[in-house]
Amino acid sequence: MTSARLKRVEESATIRISNIANRMIKEGTDVINFSLGEPDFDTPKNICDAAAKAMYGGKTHYSPSAGIPELRAAIAEKLKTENNLDVTEKDVLVTPGAKQGIFEIMMGTLGDGDQALLFDPAWVTYDACIRFSGADTVWVPTVPEKGFLPDNFADYINDKTKLIVVNSPGNPTGGVFGKKTLKCIADIAIDHDLLVISDEIYEKIIYDREHISIGSFDGMQERTITVNGFSKAYAMTGWRLGYLTAPPEIFKLLQKIQSHSVSSATTFVQYGGLEALQGPQDGVKAMVDRFKMRRDILIDGLNKIGLECKKPDGAFYAFANVSEYGNGTKVAERLLKEAHVAVTPGIAFGSSGEDFIRISYATSIDRIREALDRLEKIFA
Repeated sequence: MTSARLKRVEESATIRISNIANRMIKEGTDVINFSLGEPDFDTPKNICDAAAKAMYGGKTHYSPSAGIPELRAAIAEKLKTENNLDVTEKDVLVTPGAKQGIFEIMMGTLGDGDQALLFDPAWVTYDACIRFSGADTVWVPTVPEKGFLPDNFADYINDKTKLIVVNSPGNPTGGVFGKKTLKCIADIAIDHDLLVISDEIYEKIIYDREHISIGSFDGMQERTITVNGFSKAYAMTGWRLGYLTAPPEIFKLLQKIQSHSVSSATTFVQYGGLEALQGPQDGVKAMVDRFKMRRDILIDGLNKIGLECKKPDGAFYAFANVSEYGNGTKVAERLLKEAHVAVTPGIAFGSSGEDFIRISYATSIDRIREALDRLEKIFA
């Protein structure tokens, strides 16, 4: 009585760990939860005010399926000026979160027997969406010593390969692909006539590096689907607001999926997104500066304890090697049970993460210091 496609998809490990941690918290246990990828900052007031004004001003009716024209135009302008993508508002689809956009892309471009390449480790939902579509994931190993960069991945391409997923800055490693790596991916995509999904949700949370959109490379705009959203940069996770731009023939397919499923993003929420793009950006910088301070304290502390962890260049995740103490799953279970610190086993993101744990430092410096004290007692 259940769907065969659904049976191909496993429960989200990040949400499962967080649910366990939240249950322990409700029972009175002081758990430091490093498992979910959510900024702990409040959405800036000007964004909340804009959405409230829209709601009380009657913007509570159906939106055009692709999004309100004002927001689509603002996104197109942002993509032009910040990402060097030649798009107009007609090329922009506003979605109820970037995750919904990725789901629509997989359902619109993949089918039974197709294959999609993921650089291992990768965010858990990519594989789930690929499997939902009926296609298969091909996991491409990366090199931890080189910042989890892909190496010789052209060897994994065959006549069933349809697309490559790029996530930079990335979850779970915080890695950032430089121009050389992106150019290599672009050249291979062109040579083999492949689509590229570029998930750029963490583009503004980047430290001392430059974000580059792969769709801006010569010959790539006609084969790249760029996905982004408001959740990370503007602390708007619960608002569920994302967007994508795609080549015209693919765009039509994705718009069809959206119109027959979720219809559109929430109308008054879109006005909050418009204010996020057009209003003051100082809140973004302040948040990123805070994340950088947390990153430095956490990484220095982990390495002092003896947990090998390279300093990530983006996002807000540390990917620590715990092989000296067991695999990532056993260490995560031990930390939750004995130290009341919730982290995500690296294996949740692919086999390359077996010896790692992911720590989200989207929490206060005081809690990070407290967690380090607890970890030191466990690993001393």
